[in-house]
This record gives sequence, structure tokens and C-alpha cells, in this order.
Amino acid sequence: MKNWLLLFAALLLFTACSNTTDKSTEAFIAIQGIDSSLKPGDNFFTYVNGKWYDTAQIPGSQAGVGAYMFMNYPQRIRLQNILDSVSKASNQAGSIEQKVGDFYASGMDTATINKRGYEPIKPLLARIDSIAGISSLMRFVAAEAKVNNASVVYFGVGPDNKNSNMNIGHVYQAGIGLPERDYYFKTDAPSIGIQEAYKKYIAALFELTGTDAAQAKKNAELVYSIDKQLAYAHRTNIELRDVNANYNKMAVASLTKKHPNIGWITLLDNLGAKTDSIDVSQPAYYDKLNTLLKSVAVNDWKVYLKAYSINTYANVLSKPFVDAAFEFTKVLSGQAVQKSRGEILADAVDQSLGEALGQLYVKKYFPEAAKKRMLELVNNLQKAFEARMSKLDWMSDSTKIKAKEKLFAIAKKIGYPDKWRNYDNVAITRNKYFENIVSASSNNYQFQLAKLNKPVDKTEWFTTPSTVTAYYNPSANEIVFPAGILQSPYFDDAADDALNFGGIGMVIGHELTHAFDDQGAQFDKEGNVTNWWTKDDYAKFNAKTKQVIDLYSSFTVLDSLHIKGALTVGENTADVGGVAMAYDAFKLTKQGQDTATIGGFTPDQRFFISVARIWRVKMKDEFLRLWINNNPHSPPMWRVNGPLMNSTHFYDAFHVQPGDKMYLADSARLKIW
Repeated sequence: MKNWLLLFAALLLFTACSNTTDKSTEAFIAIQGIDSSLKPGDNFFTYVNGKWYDTAQIPGSQAGVGAYMFMNYPQRIRLQNILDSVSKASNQAGSIEQKVGDFYASGMDTATINKRGYEPIKPLLARIDSIAGISSLMRFVAAEAKVNNASVVYFGVGPDNKNSNMNIGHVYQAGIGLPERDYYFKTDAPSIGIQEAYKKYIAALFELTGTDAAQAKKNAELVYSIDKQLAYAHRTNIELRDVNANYNKMAVASLTKKHPNIGWITLLDNLGAKTDSIDVSQPAYYDKLNTLLKSVAVNDWKVYLKAYSINTYANVLSKPFVDAAFEFTKVLSGQAVQKSRGEILADAVDQSLGEALGQLYVKKYFPEAAKKRMLELVNNLQKAFEARMSKLDWMSDSTKIKAKEKLFAIAKKIGYPDKWRNYDNVAITRNKYFENIVSASSNNYQFQLAKLNKPVDKTEWFTTPSTVTAYYNPSANEIVFPAGILQSPYFDDAADDALNFGGIGMVIGHELTHAFDDQGAQFDKEGNVTNWWTKDDYAKFNAKTKQVIDLYSSFTVLDSLHIKGALTVGENTADVGGVAMAYDAFKLTKQGQDTATIGGFTPDQRFFISVARIWRVKMKDEFLRLWINNNPHSPPMWRVNGPLMNSTHFYDAFHVQPGDKMYLADSARLKIW
């Protein structure tokens, strides 16, 4: 899960499975909005959320509304309020308050930004004009990669899949402006519309920097042509899920001989990356790049690099650039109007100085006690998972032992980092937004580079505390729950256990299951890619994974557009497992063992209704299409109906019968974890 509203009601008095506080029925939250005219077994998402869905209005500045990633919209309003306050205060120079406050103020100063026009990038464009050949072109590429102006090379630092305690250099496929390769080759009307909007956008960027309209259009076609040639060598989003195929550690000396035009030794030296080997995640892309560096004229590459450079900074330049970028966003996502400047800047500060802003957020919204109470809940879900493993009829005892070792080796990070990141090297000036962006980007790059060939810091976080998300990191065998997600509808102190276990409990179970999905199952308890399964057990596991792919591929989402089962298999496996773990843990509570109804619903019914509420989302069709093509999660409706149609306890709770649209015969239901 990765991007929410509502105040933390009275602050996290969450009780663990074995220590549930008894609450009077008056304290329970009433469930509202149920459409009793519908059969819950036909479409449970609509049964719970349909009335809300039919009346919910998507704000013009958003592509969707509701829970899940769309809760990050009101969350940014929270951050904006913090930033409004701190930017007006008198802060000590060099303090986190000064840095985030002045960064925010510089971006809010649109008068100065508009007056500067595209002046901040004129030196950059002049440097491109001075490129004289392939060597100088690659020097430019390296220099700009160090300030997040990426083009044909995407370099990063992270754990070695075969030695998870050490960081190595990785390079990934890059060089295209559309979301993924298939956008360049599809011929359906929506895809052609996106292709044309992209070309129009690139042409607009050239016009805004002084190129006449006719030449700007030619430039856009040229850029698109280079993009498409690079896209041919890209792996699809589904192919990128193959853990072993996307790990290719190679000697730099050998790569230099293989790719003389890229010149890996010189390129890495210019990147500041002193190393004798790197992981080339998608080798075919760099084979293609090496060829194109020679076959495409240098002057054409200059046009390409200008397009990518202007695009990188379009949203931090004057209003005409921002408007041009938004016109493309409208076509891609369906968002009707631009976000408010304050929301944009709250997001920019979060991306550039995330843990500095996070400290202010946590201080205001997240109590120390929450970490302890959340940890108790995670521990109980872990125990529920262990109990389920013990009962598996398809896994041998020897594999179960190793699976349980991995399960209990999972590290838990809750709320915010134990060690905050330092931003002393970021220079922030109150009236220079562009320069602040570049300084923060340079600092982020150097922060990553400093880890090269060094031991992995397992205290590091890869999301900010305020983000409404959660994740499992296989290379560290860890689950992470930022403070942002610990609020309603996922967690509510005023709610009964049924709602909380169906909410944050399901999310915890989901992240734990990721350690044993199609990708996570390839990593051992230390985070290394290695086989810890017996041959027969892994074959059985893969057969069950194939059932997940087949079932979800049958779900029609929009027109004739289906869920991509092979792209979403990991998340779907985690959803099915997450509901199962959370339900088992709920049944250990006092309420879970009771049958007393509250507001007309049994405890089990309230649990499953809560599962449906946490995915209460409405989105634009354009964004839904973008989602299906690129997001490894199923759309929200199927994050509800998919897992529940595979839960016998759901069938029992709502009397789902043969003939109901969600009904699956017991033999057809997914039974993995």
C-alpha cells in the first residue's frame, strides 16, 4: 500500500487480542449507509458503500475521493496547516522549522516564481546546447541524475538481493515519459488520446522556452520517437515482478566492454559511484541504449534531453509551465482542476524534507503510547498467522518450520523512525524555490550514494510518517506502519474490536502475508533471495498462486477492461491472507467470541463491514484505467469482494448462498495461507 483525513479520536486506546477492554453498547460506533435493498452476497462493496458512492463528489482537484490513497488529500491539508504556521514563525536558522517553513514559503511565493519565468533552467538548456558528442552527452546525463533530473539512466543504491546486509549500486530501465512501455504500442482510443496529449505537452514545453510552434511540434515527434525506441526494450510491469530475472549483478569492467557508448566506468565515476560491480536490473534496456547513443544523432539527443529537463522542472517554474503539465495530467488521470498551491507545496515539502516535516507531524498528531498499542496488535496477528500455518494441509513440516522462523523474524516499524534523518546539508533560501528543490534533490542523491557498498541501515524508513500507507520490505524482512494510517477508518479508539480488526487488523495481516506472496516467498528470513522451500511445497504454492491470478483476471472493472491478475497477484494474495489473519485474531477477543448484535449486526458482520469500509473509494474512469495498467493492487471494489468471496466465515456471517453473484463453491475458493 502506498497514499488520508479525520482527527485521531482521543488517541489509540487499542487493546490487544488477549487483553480486550469491555465496552458498553452505547460506546460502539453505529454503522450507517448500508443498502439493505441489496443482497450482501451479490456485491458486498456496494452493499456497504453504495449509498456513499452514489452521493460522494470527487473534488475537482482530485482524481478520486474516499479512503486508502485518497486519504492523503486531507492529510496534505493537515500538513499545510502545520506549514502555514511554521512558515510565519521566527525560527532559528538551520532548524527543521526554518528549513521546512522557508521551503514552503518559497514555493508559495508565486509572484517571484512567475516573474522568473524559465530563467532558472536557462543555464541547464545552455549546457545541453554545448554537448558535442556521446561522451559529453553522458557526462550531462550523470550530472543531472545527481539532482533528480533523470533521463536515460536511472541509478540507485539498495540492498544486494543475494546479500541483504550490504548495499550495492543498481541501474533500472528509464528514458520514457509515459507511465510504462505498453502506452506506446496500444491502439485503443484512450491510449491514442494519451499519446497525443503527451506529444502536445512536449511541444508546449518547447514553445514556452522560445521555440516556434512548427518546430516545437517536430521536436515533440522526435522525442516521442526516441521514447518509443527505448520502450521496445522495456520490461512490462508484469515482467518486473520476476525477482530473479530483474537481478543481474555484473562487473563494471565487463559492462564497459559490452557498452562502449555508455562507458560505464566513466559514467559511474561521474555519478560519484566508486564500485567494481552493479546490478543491471533490466539488461536489454541498456543494450538498446548503447545502440541508440550511436544511431541517434547527437543533435536529436539534445532535443530529447531538453524535453526531459524542462519536464522535470515544469511544476516548479512559472504558471504557464505548471498549466502545461496539468493539461497532460488531466488526460492521464481525469483530474479536473489543479490542486491548491498549499496542497502542492505540502506534498513538495513532504517529498523533499519528509522526515523533518514528519517530526512536526508526529509531535502534533501521534502519541508515544500508540506505538506500544499498535505493536501489541501486530504481535497478536503474528500469532494468528502462526496458528494458520500449523494447520496448512499442503505444506510439509520442514517448510513450516522455516516459514515460522521467517514470520517471527519480521521486524516491526510503527509510527515514525527511531532515528530521524539529518538535513543539515540542504540549503534553503526563502525566495528561491527552484534552488531549494535542486538543493534538496542533491542532498537526497548524496544520502543514497553514501550507502554504496556499505552495510544496510535497517533503521531506515522508505515512506514519511504522515503518509497513509503501509508496506512490507522483503530485503529487510520488515513491516512498516506510518502514523498516517493509524486513524479512521483503519483505526478508531471509539470503535469496537470488530471494526478495528476489520480495519487496521486487515492491513497488518495484509503486510504480514506479503512476506509469503509470490515475490516475498523467494526471500528468506534475512532478506536474501534464496530457496527455503522443498521442491514439492514450492510447486504446490505456485499452483495456488496461479489460482489467484486466474480468479482476479476474470474480474471486469471498466468496459471490457479486466484486472491484470499477473500484475496484482502479490497484493491479491496479501488481501486474501490479510482478511483471514485479521478474522482469526478477532476471534480471540471477547467480542469475537460473542454473538450479541450491535445496531442490528453481529460481531462477525461488523468485522466484514469494516473490511469493506476501509476500501471505500470513488475515482474517475481515467484514473481507474491508469490504475489497472500500472497499479499492482486491485481496484478498491475487488479488494473487498475478492477476498470475501473466498472467506467461508463471510458466507456464514451474511448467509451467502449458491446463486449469489459472489458465491464460489468451496472447492473453488482460494486457500493459501
